[in-house]
Amino acid sequence: MASETDHVESVRALRQLRRMRTFYAGGAVLWATSAASAGWDDPGGRPMWVSVAFLLVFAALLGLTALWLRRRQADRAEEPVHHAAPRRTAWRRHASA
Repeated sequence: MASETDHVESVRALRQLRRMRTFYAGGAVLWATSAASAGWDDPGGRPMWVSVAFLLVFAALLGLTALWLRRRQADRAEEPVHHAAPRRTAWRRHASA
């Protein structure tokens, strides 16, 4: 059975992977736009190839992050789920007048 700190670290890791996935997706969109713009202005020019190279890097990072996130979520699905106790509403705590 996993300890509480392992569970907290797992939640933090999943949150960080989701943030990085969003960042890499944004970078891939940015560099795809840049590559298309540079390719339109000067097809086959150096700026276009630099943009394509950065696009490939961000696409690879996005793919790896998505793969890691999927694996972490699959590992986490096997753990038992612990739910917090339901909260009591304030009006139930007061005595009737």
